[in-house]
Amino acid sequence: MIREFGTLADGTVVQEITLKKGPLEAAVLTYGAIIRDLKFNGRSVVLGFDDLESYVAHSPYFGAVPGRCANRISNATVTIDGTTYQLGANENGNQLHGGTTGFSNRVWSLEQHDKGSVLLKYVSEDGEEGYPGRVEAMVRYTLTGTGAVRVKFTATTDKPTIVNLTQHSYFNLDGSPTVLDHNVEIVADTYLPVDDQALPTGEIRQVAWTPYDFREGRKLRRKPGEEGVIFDHNFCLADVPREEVEFAAAVEDPSGNCRMELWTTEPGLQLYDGYMVDVPVPGPEGRTYGPNSGLCLEPQRWPDSANHDNFTNVLLRPGETYTHVSEFRFTSEV
Repeated sequence: MIREFGTLADGTVVQEITLKKGPLEAAVLTYGAIIRDLKFNGRSVVLGFDDLESYVAHSPYFGAVPGRCANRISNATVTIDGTTYQLGANENGNQLHGGTTGFSNRVWSLEQHDKGSVLLKYVSEDGEEGYPGRVEAMVRYTLTGTGAVRVKFTATTDKPTIVNLTQHSYFNLDGSPTVLDHNVEIVADTYLPVDDQALPTGEIRQVAWTPYDFREGRKLRRKPGEEGVIFDHNFCLADVPREEVEFAAAVEDPSGNCRMELWTTEPGLQLYDGYMVDVPVPGPEGRTYGPNSGLCLEPQRWPDSANHDNFTNVLLRPGETYTHVSEFRFTSEV
């Protein structure tokens, strides 16, 4: 089903496409390729809004696709084949999630849809937010019928550029005010420490004997002695993308009744526990969104890779195709 969700200030109409298959129902917007709502067995498991104006004015990337390069780029600059490009800076002189008008703030075209899947396309012109090359990006959301949302990204370019796409939903599996008592498991032996601007320092550090060891699962709530610890870090799953999706992480609600597993081809996973969320407008059914009201598991290439030779490759050249596949798989004990 397709309906008009709202109209932007320039008159562009934003559509909402509703998908339903098996235990899942999803509402997807052409604005930002946003997953506005996702229901598993009738319960909403993501944060979102009921109106377009709230997304434009207040959304901290709820359900969106950031790009052309997700996560942070130090000094908002990249050097490609000896040429340095100044990108749009939107966070303390750095770039976050593609800049002020990144992919998450653009209207994507609706290419295909059926009752269980939708294909969206966005063309980023040469020079947009300072990036070289004309990039054609596609995302397909598919409900598998067995309780999974499959996300497939592809992108091509006509000039060497950088591309790193992700899905930025905030998950809350039981609708509680915070996700601090959700249990999180991440199968990574190493992570990237960050500085006071949340930028990777360049070090790749072992998770063992740190608060960032999620290999056996732990709650997001801070333990004694962890005061001041934040969770907004990349976990290193591999050095390069994989050919097929592999298990990367899992989240369970406090009761253990709902479990979400993330399977991905991507070599990195950004965990963000939403500690900075402070949204001044309500969501559906009057829900309020404050600190830790949802958590993000963002599969991607490592942040600021363009400026660290020992990180993952984000360079895309003409004739190549960027590909990223992730699956969010839901199960319930109820």
